[in-house]
Amino acid sequence: MSEPLLRMTDVRVERGLRGARKQILHGVDLTIDAGEKVGLIGESGSGKTTLARTILGLITPTAGSVEIRGQRVDDLPAAQRRAHRRTGTVQYVFQDPLLSLDPDIPVGESIAEGLIVRGGLDRDVVRSRVAAVLSSVGLDAGIAARIPAELSGGQRQRIAIARALVLDPALLLLDEPVSALDSVNRIQILKLLTELGHSRQLAQLFISHDLGAVAALVDRIVVLYRGNIVEDGPTHQVISDPQHPYTALLVGSAPTLSGGAVTRERRRELRLRLP
Repeated sequence: MSEPLLRMTDVRVERGLRGARKQILHGVDLTIDAGEKVGLIGESGSGKTTLARTILGLITPTAGSVEIRGQRVDDLPAAQRRAHRRTGTVQYVFQDPLLSLDPDIPVGESIAEGLIVRGGLDRDVVRSRVAAVLSSVGLDAGIAARIPAELSGGQRQRIAIARALVLDPALLLLDEPVSALDSVNRIQILKLLTELGHSRQLAQLFISHDLGAVAALVDRIVVLYRGNIVEDGPTHQVISDPQHPYTALLVGSAPTLSGGAVTRERRRELRLRLP
């Protein structure tokens, strides 16, 4: 079998909190193959963002290892880690694009920044790459001259996706990418991400608290509960036969998946079974 694109092995992350140490991730094992679409589901505080930042190399795990394309990246010296991030193999799309876009500069410059930092391209090539990636997310090249405040929420999210795609990543981390959008833009962005995944053979990790919102988009569901992966399997299997009470609670709370809202009694029963 070929090496997975991403492999996390027994990853543990601790943080200092008011003089004490708190473990955020508890021995996480996770693989993602090239082109695979995975949903990482968990409630607020479950460790989803910590896991994503660990993949990016922004957090160094307390124990365990992170490999990208067979190369261990969690223990690289600081300079080599920065160089690895400049390759753009893994890119992040935030829930709110205003967090990642400079409000004072044209969005075309924000998109071009990664190419400029990587180096080796002249100005005309950079401009051409920016125009091409804007087209790939359904935007006209002329929008590059505008600043984020002049754009709609849907346009800003497309710019954020373009900014991630311009470095031709192999893995896209999408943190609640449509939760801040209205229903029309939500549908359009999800359709766009599906098309990009197919056309670019792009692996995607959808990070969400809402199982129902991502189930139709992903090949596999990974459920994170209190820093532990409690379920990991094909989407249809996880939805039809959840093995952990927390997963069963998530499925039952999503009417589109369960056929109807879980009863109050059943919810209480499932919560009592949670560790």
